[in-house]
Amino acid sequence: MYKSIAKKGAGLDGAVVESIRIEGDSIIVSARPRKRAPRCPVCGRRCDAYDRLPARRWRALDDGALKRYVEYAPTRVRCPEHGVRSEAVPWARSAASRFTRGFEDQVAWLACACSRSAVSELMRVDWHTVGGICARVAADLDARAGGSRLDGLRRIGIDETSYKKGRRYMTVVVDHDSGCVVWCAKGHGRAQLEAFADELGDERAAAVEVVTADGARWIADVVAERMPAAELAIDPFHAVSWCTNALDDLRRQAWRDARGAPRPKRRRGRPGKGEAAPADPARLVKGLRYPLLKNPGDLTERQADALGALKSLGTALWRGYLLKEAFRAVFRAGSEADAREGLARWLSWACRSRIPQFVELSRKVRRKAEGIVRSIALGVSNARVEAVNNKIKVAIRQAYGFRNTGNLMALVMLRCSPLRPSLPGREA
Repeated sequence: MYKSIAKKGAGLDGAVVESIRIEGDSIIVSARPRKRAPRCPVCGRRCDAYDRLPARRWRALDDGALKRYVEYAPTRVRCPEHGVRSEAVPWARSAASRFTRGFEDQVAWLACACSRSAVSELMRVDWHTVGGICARVAADLDARAGGSRLDGLRRIGIDETSYKKGRRYMTVVVDHDSGCVVWCAKGHGRAQLEAFADELGDERAAAVEVVTADGARWIADVVAERMPAAELAIDPFHAVSWCTNALDDLRRQAWRDARGAPRPKRRRGRPGKGEAAPADPARLVKGLRYPLLKNPGDLTERQADALGALKSLGTALWRGYLLKEAFRAVFRAGSEADAREGLARWLSWACRSRIPQFVELSRKVRRKAEGIVRSIALGVSNARVEAVNNKIKVAIRQAYGFRNTGNLMALVMLRCSPLRPSLPGREA
């Protein structure tokens, strides 16, 4: 009876419990695989025994306040394909792991729901060990799913997010229909997206209908070459950010010009009745960063007054602000025809504005006009991808950073993809 309880508690299905003993604050369960013929841990083939290793222990789920270990002396096998390897045991995911499947499942589930300190203290393992466990669980779930996370993709979003200082990025692909991450990789650029297209395959790539992105040229090139039936839609948030960046650059230039210009001369004495002191252009421009970038409906009274003073001057900065608001209005168009007409009017205005920042921006927008119009017509954006990026940032903050990028990507897949870990004994 005690052996049956220990077998269930340690998750030793497919094994035989030989003895149970207590050593200090640990319970040691001696077990062996039920199948006598040893198997290769890589291909699962029955192989001839090579030699026997000393007894090893695998950490299992705790029994109350006591740690529990599974003890067994594994055999090394000689596989014709993979050489000499330590035999596969039914209670562990791989020969390199020193934990049972149930223990790893619980650690992975906790890592998706708790902070680093909580997982480490509750399971009594080091945080770096948690990262390796997440990588093994994610790989096992992906292998069992057989790549099904890439099946049926119709609308996807592509973006890159930073995971470390020093411009370290990872590429993330999200399914718009399910809201889940279907693929991620270290780095960003054409090579990463080509790797995604290779894993997707020609047949599944041909079924992709819409791709949302930030307008990067390498994304457009790969989508055109590898996903011929897909429409590329430029994310509205990123498109508007081009305009706000141009306006902010214009503001900085206006500040430098105003600061270097001679200040208006003031007459001696106080201004006469009804006569205002001459305005200082540099002082007017100095506090306009946030009023210029905010939506008009979100302005405070003080910010609205500052924009009113800028309007009275009628400078290029005020015209740049009007161009920014006109560009935002394009994305509120009710139909594709209205969007095309509004964008054409904006392009005509911007290229004739004689504002260098917006003349240059008009060339960029003209190159990507079709993608902007399609995003408006289809009503799609990269909002889901940005939401996933926030989850990635939270995971990084909870872990206080990751030294191993592979472990980070495994945790991202466990948290945000269909490969969700389940608690031991409660598999869905």
